[in-house]
Amino acid sequence: MGNRETGITVLMLPWLGHGHISPFLELGKRFARKGLSIYLCSTPVNLRSVKQTLENNPFIKTVELHLPNLPDLPPHYHTTKGLPPNLLSTLNKAYDMAAPNFSNIVQNLKPDLLIYDFIQFWAPQVALSQNIPSVFFITTGAATSSYIIHKHVNPNTPFPFPAIYCKGYEKEKYEHCAKVNPYVKIIERIVSCARQSHEIFEWLDKKDKASTVFVSFGSECFLSKEEMEEIACGLEISCVNFLWVVRSPFGEKCLGESLKELRERIGEKGKILDTWAPQGRILGHPSIGGFVSHCGWGSVMEAVTFGIPIIAIPMQYDQPLNARVVQEAGLGEEVKRGRNGRLQMGEIAKVVRKMVLDEDGDEVRRKTKYLSESIRDRGDNKDFDMVVKELTKLCNI
Repeated sequence: MGNRETGITVLMLPWLGHGHISPFLELGKRFARKGLSIYLCSTPVNLRSVKQTLENNPFIKTVELHLPNLPDLPPHYHTTKGLPPNLLSTLNKAYDMAAPNFSNIVQNLKPDLLIYDFIQFWAPQVALSQNIPSVFFITTGAATSSYIIHKHVNPNTPFPFPAIYCKGYEKEKYEHCAKVNPYVKIIERIVSCARQSHEIFEWLDKKDKASTVFVSFGSECFLSKEEMEEIACGLEISCVNFLWVVRSPFGEKCLGESLKELRERIGEKGKILDTWAPQGRILGHPSIGGFVSHCGWGSVMEAVTFGIPIIAIPMQYDQPLNARVVQEAGLGEEVKRGRNGRLQMGEIAKVVRKMVLDEDGDEVRRKTKYLSESIRDRGDNKDFDMVVKELTKLCNI
């Protein structure tokens, strides 16, 4: 049991991707500041990097969850970072097989509360078996959650908010995801990338205010060679500075000579990375004026926080619905695709220029700045105090 201000000990179990670990970690930090004792549970490969961010926070501790050894899934793949797409189902299987190990953790730790993620159907069952209350922390946006629930509860009824929808080629992907997982994701090597991080900001410091777009598609979205070429050409013909994080199991090899030629043509106008980059710090840099994003919900929230217009290129999962929310709210614009969802360099360039340079993007830039300032001015201590109060009731403390 915790012995701090609230007397509550919380065990947190996120899914194995940064898009989930990061919001759980941030939530844990907020709870810790309110007097709760926090334990963050994940695989050793994920926790190695997390520990470095917690060196000065004695109230958040880490707990290792060991997955079973499977022939196709060595320990360095006990995370979604760099995981080949064909191994995702194997990772899910190994994660489910770790339920007994997690049960032992709960039994030994005896937390007052479990906060779990969307994919661990067994986590609340483990908590219930030991008379421990549990809470589901949803890391996706409200629109996406509502859409998915509606599609399962009322599959033959149109979603009541027409601005939130799936296009034809997106529906096929959604249906596949729904069949595989009816609940239908970067903690990186910070120390090893420290030098490159310095180079990034040294390069950004030379750019004019709001003159550069940051381009990132998260750690789990693997672009095809054709998609990367369209994006590369679109960025080039936009004539806007860009910082592009190319992340895939193959890194820059995916483009090979094309990327080398692009580097030679753009010179100092663009910088291309094939490893981790501190997204939050980059979006907060004065030279950033736009964010070419896959619209993972965490990325959307970071862009809103820093007041950066979004050039939306959604790829999978909840991202298309998040992109519709972004456009409906006037916080960015989705890049139009061609037949069968193909990316087109001209459309990419047009939206990049509009969000960063052109006059017809003024309203989006004004709105994103206003919302960012409103969030900062308002604060949320009062709201968060209510959350802590409700959780305290739930724990009967």
